[in-house]
Amino acid sequence: MYDVHTHFVPPSVLDWLRDNPTRVPATWEQRIPGKAPFLTVNQKWSFEFKAAFRDERVYLADQAAAGVIHSLVSPIPQLFLYDFPNEVTEEAARVYNDAMAAWVSQHSDRLSGLATVPLNGGERAADVLESALSAGLLGAIVGPGAGGVLLSAPDLRAFWEVADANQAIVFVHPLLNEDPRIQKNRMPNLIGVPWETTLCALDLMLSGTLDRYPNARVLLAHGGGFLPYQIGRYERGYEVWPGLKQSLSAPPTEYLRRMYYDSVLWHPLALDFLTELVGAERVMPGSDYPFDLSVWPPTAVGDLRHVKAFLQKSEAPC
Repeated sequence: MYDVHTHFVPPSVLDWLRDNPTRVPATWEQRIPGKAPFLTVNQKWSFEFKAAFRDERVYLADQAAAGVIHSLVSPIPQLFLYDFPNEVTEEAARVYNDAMAAWVSQHSDRLSGLATVPLNGGERAADVLESALSAGLLGAIVGPGAGGVLLSAPDLRAFWEVADANQAIVFVHPLLNEDPRIQKNRMPNLIGVPWETTLCALDLMLSGTLDRYPNARVLLAHGGGFLPYQIGRYERGYEVWPGLKQSLSAPPTEYLRRMYYDSVLWHPLALDFLTELVGAERVMPGSDYPFDLSVWPPTAVGDLRHVKAFLQKSEAPC
């Protein structure tokens, strides 16, 4: 079994956080006796910082116990740091990426890695991605945008050019939604997270980004958010609105089949629908381990050949 959606924080990243308390406020708080401390970044991104996030022995032991033979490991979204000055974001990204590349290279039979990039730095994101790819990482995990601007923004074209030229994985993984209407009852996560993915992915389709960069391999977290499950609405809009049809080179369903999706859906009917819609070769086993809302161990989906190809910088076989 493979897992394309997991997270880890190397020790040097934690050292960097502790060494930069005025640049990036981070606190560790023991909220529940006997449980792991909660890590809060910038006074808003808070989560239980389990040992599996930071102790490679725990991570690898859990991986083995779950029967996962290879994991694609990503930085945690709380440390994207898009809200900070871009020089801070880039510095943190390079520390993270260097540490991630070193760690996965030590366990190349069991691990592959993704980078984080400074989306708030425009073309700097391309430079950081290029460096990460040269170090052996397979691409980058990114939020749906930065500073209220989506991934189709003109100043991210260089980033997409690097991703396209290298067949890099671009893993879209949102942060919590900050819409004031839903700041209660866990709604920023329950509905806000899949909404952010949906918005980002639909914009990648309608903006022409997927057409311009066909070799960049876009992977959508949490089964694509709400995107696949409203395909009838997109198709109907394509049929009745000439302006929408002119902006697309193919019907919406074909665009959905150009992207990849993890299996983090927690419900077999939802996963079955996704697989039927986009094809089994486009659905990758994922867990979101070790976050609370993980599917652990990951659900076994798809053909092993397709997953192996996805992790080897090549298109999955037809």
